[in-house]
Amino acid sequence: MVNTENSVTYSPFRHISRAEWKELNGHLSYPIADTDIHKLNALNEPLTMQEIEDVYFPLSHLLQIHVDCYRQLHQNANSFFNNNTKRLPFIIGIAGSVAAGKSTTARVLQKVLSLSPGNPKVDLVTTDGFLHSNQYLEAKGILNRKGFPESYDTKRLLGFLSDIKSGKELVGAPIYSHLVYDIIPDELQWVAQPDILIVEGINVLQVNVKGKYNGPRVFVSDFFDYSIYVDADPANLLEWYIQRFEWLRKTAFQKPESYFHRFADFNEEQSIAMATSIWEEINKPNLIKNILPTRFRADLILEKGSHHFVKSVKIRKG
Repeated sequence: MVNTENSVTYSPFRHISRAEWKELNGHLSYPIADTDIHKLNALNEPLTMQEIEDVYFPLSHLLQIHVDCYRQLHQNANSFFNNNTKRLPFIIGIAGSVAAGKSTTARVLQKVLSLSPGNPKVDLVTTDGFLHSNQYLEAKGILNRKGFPESYDTKRLLGFLSDIKSGKELVGAPIYSHLVYDIIPDELQWVAQPDILIVEGINVLQVNVKGKYNGPRVFVSDFFDYSIYVDADPANLLEWYIQRFEWLRKTAFQKPESYFHRFADFNEEQSIAMATSIWEEINKPNLIKNILPTRFRADLILEKGSHHFVKSVKIRKG
């Protein structure tokens, strides 16, 4: 008979408070200027040196441990096979909802990791570039489902990651313009064998198994050496999305070439109503059905509080 009086709840994740987490950085410190912080900051998302020191310095330290082990494994494998193959990029995937702050997390990590010992080359690619063109989405009748799994050219994204992990010297990634709300034709971001590659996007941890095909399946996350999910309460995500929409209405939407220029003359009440409508009809369903279920596929979860700052961390045991 099992005694349940003193039963323990087990989880594959270890929960660490911010206060505990910030003490784990091994007293590493990197020179980051105020101008750098301003460049790393995204739209209305706050970013302070304190946030970088408390959250991203320890995270960089942890990731560097994984990178070092990855390099040692490659060296040992070369010795085992008696050859001298070139080391492949260490790939970090960053997932999370629209408005969660993935882009800021990715940019800060890129900066901090590039300052780590040896000054590794760190590149950043977003999966927005792998969205199908508006022309394609309109033809399929799914332009209003941009961001949903079917709106991405997953085959092209998998091909890109396969080339990276195959050791190809120069790999091109398509570029997306948030101003015109579409990919830029015939323009590529070239990735040339970085030490670390960060791949950021809402879809990077998704596993789409629809259809009747029963053969081997490869998923984006299969190419990751480490994965991070940026998490926040849905109520906060809605608030941040509205704030971001308002900020864009007063700035980028004012440009005639902006896809959303038609919202430029909205007053604050109309702007909030439109942002809420977009969230409820598109972003929230996508979050609930396709994004949030991938959270526990990550190796590490950054849990944000109401002010966009990380309040705690969940990290997979092992």
